Amino acid sequence: MNIKRIILISILLWIVNAILGQLTCGWLFNWVYQIPPMIWKTAEEIIQTKNMIGINIIGLMHVSLFTLVYAILYKGLPGKKIKKAFIYAILVWLVGALPGIASMPFYMTISTTVIIYWLIQALIFGIIDGLILGALYKGK
Repeated sequence: MNIKRIILISILLWIVNAILGQLTCGWLFNWVYQIPPMIWKTAEEIIQTKNMIGINIIGLMHVSLFTLVYAILYKGLPGKKIKKAFIYAILVWLVGALPGIASMPFYMTISTTVIIYWLIQALIFGIIDGLILGALYKGK
């Protein structure tokens, strides 16, 4: 396992996710967050230093764990390079995002549209991360 490569890939994925998050949640699909109930912080509250630090720390932890677990499971995943990482991304979505996000309406007052948006977004971001990871990670 090449820790240096894992760190570099994690940083790249973190940057890609930050850009995609801004483009989707912050601009293209920001209308989703206008659907009642209004439980969200305002844009001004979100960009406060303490919130941005937290958002970035959690984002970096997420992609670092995504990359590290891929490196650990690498030999056991079917396929080669890109296909291997694509399958990994789908599996992560199936056991992580899908049940976690889909269960939210049962314990939160949240719009169904937001849930559907988050499920689709998590799948697309995961696949993008997986494709980048598959292209850059060189397992043994």
